[in-house]
Amino acid sequence: MKVKYILSILAIVVLISCKSEYQKLLTSNDYEKQYNKALEFYEKKEYFKAYELFEKVLPAYRLSEKAEKINYLIARCYYEEGDYLMAAYYFERYTLTFPSSEYAEEAFYFTAISYYNNSPKYSLDQTYTVKAISSFQNYINKYPKGMYIKQSNDYIAQLREKLEKKAFENSKLFHSIGDYKAAVISLKNCLKDYPDSKYREEIMYLIFESGYFLAQNSIESKKQERMELAMQDYRTYIDEFPQGKWAKDAEKLYVQLQKQTKKAIN
Repeated sequence: MKVKYILSILAIVVLISCKSEYQKLLTSNDYEKQYNKALEFYEKKEYFKAYELFEKVLPAYRLSEKAEKINYLIARCYYEEGDYLMAAYYFERYTLTFPSSEYAEEAFYFTAISYYNNSPKYSLDQTYTVKAISSFQNYINKYPKGMYIKQSNDYIAQLREKLEKKAFENSKLFHSIGDYKAAVISLKNCLKDYPDSKYREEIMYLIFESGYFLAQNSIESKKQERMELAMQDYRTYIDEFPQGKWAKDAEKLYVQLQKQTKKAIN
């Protein structure tokens, strides 16, 4: 027990000593020592301590060659700590300040990755998703043979799929709540924006079904025109998906429209 007690005391003393040494280093004017220690902390993955020291020495080295590396490593510290919003800010600022730096390519890429890590699930606001796509595209445009081209294209595909899903679900919601006029417009816009969508068949069927219900609920003066438009949407759907998942359901509604159209003419 006595030995354990002594070891505990020694451990506390060492910790206090280490802390006081670090605090002394933070307040000293030995910038070279601070810089070297910051690099050491960075290599040890003690990013918060590294960041504090890099920030401390940056004014002293602002006009030197070390400024590029320090600014880059400050951004990397934020990234490694998981503060992606701040990382994106510092990486983006770095690309503007040091566009020809040896770290510029990584800074462009990590700007995009930082925004990617801030991109939320599809149902939430997609501002950072759009920023991530734009940043990855900026990287690809600037470094068409860069080391992160494949990853950038893969991430763009992921992010676009998220935007596609959000657009589809938002459009589908209009149909679900019975706002068929808005559903037709929104679904057609969705198809225009994402012509190769994996939801293409469902979108085309919902356009027709929304048009059908819109016609059914229309006033007499607009009913005939809307039935004809719905029948056009049916033919567009069935021409592309004659054996589609919703083909039989669509046919039943189409038959009803034909009967109603003939009745209206007669």
